[in-house]
Amino acid sequence: MSSNTTNTSTSSYQVAENAYFSSNPPPKALPQHVAAAESFINQHAAANRRVVLVTSGGTTVPLEKQTVRFIDNFSAGTRGATSAEYFLESGYAVIFLHRQFSLLPYSRHYSHSTDCFLDFLHENPDGSVVANPAHQDKMLRVLRKYNAAKRQNLLLMLPFVTITDYLHELRAVAQLMRPLGPNGLLYLAAAVSDFFVPAERMAEHKIQSTDATDMLKKQGPTTVTKESREQPQQDEEAFDNFDSSPAVPRSKRLIVDLDPVPKFLKNLVDGWAPEGMIVSFKLETDPAILVHKAKYSLERYQHHLVIGNLLSTRKWEVVFVAPGHEDNWIRVPFSRRKKTITGTEETDQKNKENEPLDPATLPEGEPEIEIEGLIIPAVEELHAKHIKTAAARSGSK
Repeated sequence: MSSNTTNTSTSSYQVAENAYFSSNPPPKALPQHVAAAESFINQHAAANRRVVLVTSGGTTVPLEKQTVRFIDNFSAGTRGATSAEYFLESGYAVIFLHRQFSLLPYSRHYSHSTDCFLDFLHENPDGSVVANPAHQDKMLRVLRKYNAAKRQNLLLMLPFVTITDYLHELRAVAQLMRPLGPNGLLYLAAAVSDFFVPAERMAEHKIQSTDATDMLKKQGPTTVTKESREQPQQDEEAFDNFDSSPAVPRSKRLIVDLDPVPKFLKNLVDGWAPEGMIVSFKLETDPAILVHKAKYSLERYQHHLVIGNLLSTRKWEVVFVAPGHEDNWIRVPFSRRKKTITGTEETDQKNKENEPLDPATLPEGEPEIEIEGLIIPAVEELHAKHIKTAAARSGSK
């Protein structure tokens, strides 16, 4: 690629960045989050500790400025929250940029249960509240890890809600990570919206589902008298979703016109955090295109690793796609899976080691181990190589 082409491409990414961030206001809490992140990063940079920014959970797309309705996705933040714990166990300091009320490291073990959290507790005769005996050992282990992370200031949790909140927070924190150099790692596990409603096209108030208020807008403010309250107009009817035959027909459909969210991964690679290692995720539902899409993303944005996963098997396997490396499938061990019709699953899978698993061969329910416990050591190994390569490059200058 010629330098002119590269400069033009870079310029177009910068133009898109400037246009988006100038027209979509930042979250009110951004200054406080920036101050907290800067202090956290400076502390660990001084200690020469590796710092990872883990993004987690889904991003909402508001349809109104005073938001009642929004578009969301299925993400609960499981991958991000679980990964954060394993990064902490590996000695990283973790900035956990997460969707508000999504799963959090450590508390996820109980907040993500089908049982109410209170079902894990009971009251002693003396009025004290304690964990049930069946859960005490695990709760104690989780509590100790959480308290250790807090005591050493190894975990900073920053929330977001909307796609715009997320992008403002991501840009700000990534830029603050520059002093870390190659010791910085960006692990982008959040399920980021691909489309949004620009602020200038967003409705100020709740979008109405009927024409019932249109006459009020045309007539302007009116005074409600005692008589009018006692004798309501016949055509003023309360609408609800269960009324199949209203007196005044519903006449509105909601057609949402969405713009694509600019792809800022290239900005991240070239400008926001140019020395840190950047890991992105690619979730697909079609196994035939998973690796192709991961490689396309890697070639387009020139970052360091794409972790591909399929919706149906994401808790059982992922594929690492990295420049200069063969595709690496990381899977829950075969011993944790049921037998296949033709014999052991291990025998069947040997012939398909570079292909996605067939979901039909997997047992129902959750794996016996968390695949993030396999993913994070593999990411850590690549990060160590990234740091070593950067050191060698710096020493040769």
